Amino acid sequence: MMLLATDLDGTFLGGSMESRLRLYRLIKQSPDIQLVFVTGRGLESVIPLLNDPILPKPNYIIADVGATVVNGLTLEAIEPIQGDIDGKWPSPYAIRSSVLEKTDVAYQEVPQQRRCSFYYGAETDLSPIYEIAQRFDCDVITSVDRYLDILPRGVNKGSTLKALIEHLHIDESNVLVAGDTLNDRSLYDTLYSGVVVGEAEAALLEHTADYKNVYQATKPGAGGIIEAMGHFERFRKYTDATDMYKSLQSRKGSNQLVMVYHRLPFERDVVNGETIRVPPKSPNGIIPSLLGLFEKGRSGIWIGEEVKQVDSADVPNQLIDEDKYPNLVAATISLSKEDIDQFYRVFSKEAFWPMIFSFVDKAKFNHDDWEHYLKINRIFAERIAKEADQDALVWIHEYNLWMVPAYLKPLRPDLKIGFFHHTSFPAADIFNIIPWRKDIIGSLLLCDFISFHIPRYVENFIDVLRSHTPFKVVKRINTAKQFLTYSCALGVSQMTKIIEIDGRQIRLGALPVGVNMGKIRSVLKQPGIKKEISAALTNKSGGMSTILSVERLDYVKGPLEKIQAFGEFLEEYPEYHEKVELINVCTPPSQGMKIYDDIRDEVNRAVGEINGRFATMNWVPIQYFYRSLPFEEVVRLYAISDIAWITPLRDGLNLVAKEYVAVQGIIKGAGVLVLSEFAGASVELPYTILTNPYDMRSMKESLLKALLMPEDERATRINRLYDQVKYYDIHYWGKDFVRELEKSVK
Repeated sequence: MMLLATDLDGTFLGGSMESRLRLYRLIKQSPDIQLVFVTGRGLESVIPLLNDPILPKPNYIIADVGATVVNGLTLEAIEPIQGDIDGKWPSPYAIRSSVLEKTDVAYQEVPQQRRCSFYYGAETDLSPIYEIAQRFDCDVITSVDRYLDILPRGVNKGSTLKALIEHLHIDESNVLVAGDTLNDRSLYDTLYSGVVVGEAEAALLEHTADYKNVYQATKPGAGGIIEAMGHFERFRKYTDATDMYKSLQSRKGSNQLVMVYHRLPFERDVVNGETIRVPPKSPNGIIPSLLGLFEKGRSGIWIGEEVKQVDSADVPNQLIDEDKYPNLVAATISLSKEDIDQFYRVFSKEAFWPMIFSFVDKAKFNHDDWEHYLKINRIFAERIAKEADQDALVWIHEYNLWMVPAYLKPLRPDLKIGFFHHTSFPAADIFNIIPWRKDIIGSLLLCDFISFHIPRYVENFIDVLRSHTPFKVVKRINTAKQFLTYSCALGVSQMTKIIEIDGRQIRLGALPVGVNMGKIRSVLKQPGIKKEISAALTNKSGGMSTILSVERLDYVKGPLEKIQAFGEFLEEYPEYHEKVELINVCTPPSQGMKIYDDIRDEVNRAVGEINGRFATMNWVPIQYFYRSLPFEEVVRLYAISDIAWITPLRDGLNLVAKEYVAVQGIIKGAGVLVLSEFAGASVELPYTILTNPYDMRSMKESLLKALLMPEDERATRINRLYDQVKYYDIHYWGKDFVRELEKSVK
């Protein structure tokens, strides 16, 4: 067997996330390893660790710098050891009063059941404290020129551990002790095998330099413990630590990727009164794609927000899926529902959302809400700073977190920060209306890599920079390899790739999100879906053409303009009565988004008026669904629709268009995609029919063109589009972003 007796802070709880998870997993999987926490903390501050799902449970706990020893499972005192210690204690109140009366040290405001602990400075004269300790027959233990403990003479971490080992009748050769500060010195004086982990206090390294039984590790924290297990032959059988250590040494920088997204990679549901985690309901594939980056064991932390339950404690870090992502941990930021509503559903949607999509007249700027926005961004930044390994890569998502880099960089200048905009990015004259534009731009310029969907948004960002700060363009690239240039409204022929500001180089990118091809294929393979699609295509009546529109209810998507254009189309082309049907799926916005109430009511009225005017006993022109449909049902609609009519007034990208192409390509269909010129995807998809959603004539003529297009041309176009969508899928996007961020590491 083996007994690991380890200090906590800086040792067992220190080091890289990958090293910690590896050590914790090794202990959990080895029943003959006994674990002892040996810490300067009071027992009360150790107890929360016992509920941490990531940490292995200790068999025993030695707390209060050796003055407390309990069973780790029951928290009952280990007698007679505890009784012997308690019998040596003079009055801690008398000690405390004497120290505070005669010195300028500060009492530690932490639980202190069996010790007297203080803070002191490097210049503090400790001689009066040693005199007081001697008078009370006590010892003085110091650490890192800051912490000072007064304990009964002969009571310390090492003496209590030695008493525990004798009490348990454990062979001393099976014990490994670990620490990182001078507070742990007594552990090594036991002459058990020991490790001083990397980045330890210099005084401890000096103290143990000549100890034959002590190994001074290179890796910090848990990594140093694993390294020592590989060093000591007796413990090597528990781990392949030597190979693991070599692999860690061969890496340049950190392998850790910190994902910062307002959503967590799971949702919570209540089943039989028990709260469980379930996969997210959103079908867009972004979260599964991001998770895929961790499938090969890459170390990672996913930081996201969640509504805090009433009277509940903060959620501890937890493994997301130990089998699929063994080194990925979720770090939950618990916010009140009121905080989330104000941060996301009110301010972000009322101030930033309309500006991002150039709907200036709808923007509302509230400076109190801005201060709240800053508070939430600061919370995210502080959590990243706390959780991230040294030199980790940080990937921040979306405008909700624009100010995170501003708070994060001063806290952790070692981190490499990447930022991705899932929305569009407006022209300079629009963006500069935002009252806090300088703060936002200043924050983004602390990133190492900033990415958008398409080159046009990159150049809009560059134009904004020109109105804020001098900079140098280091590199520009041609865009024609992946994007349309002059043939559409959002096309540009060249894109800025690298800029330099104040001696720092910042990389820029145009990385459009792709679709989850694997998810779509799996849906299309479901026997029930295959049967429904086959039946629907077989039973199409009388040459009826199905036109599909799928969008979220939002004024930027132009749902009202589309309905009105369809009404005018039916008015001008009566020959298509009972020959076309529009299936309009409009997903409701998040609950509490009152800014969309008016557009919802207007769309409802418009649909009712058109159906009331044109419908017959055998035909309803518009089938309107104001609800979220399961992704399987949406895929079925993609498959049976002849035309996808995707006409947002503005859109950062539009994954619906790509999903339609993917489905039609997989089933070898001949659907036609009609797409707004102002959707970011329009510069990726050259074989679509582009339309101007602000021009009713363009909307009607593009729809007519799609209806009249010969089937062989339709099939050729969709096949070409499918090649593009299949190549630049969701996984390409995720890996491409990480590659670009890694290139910024010099």
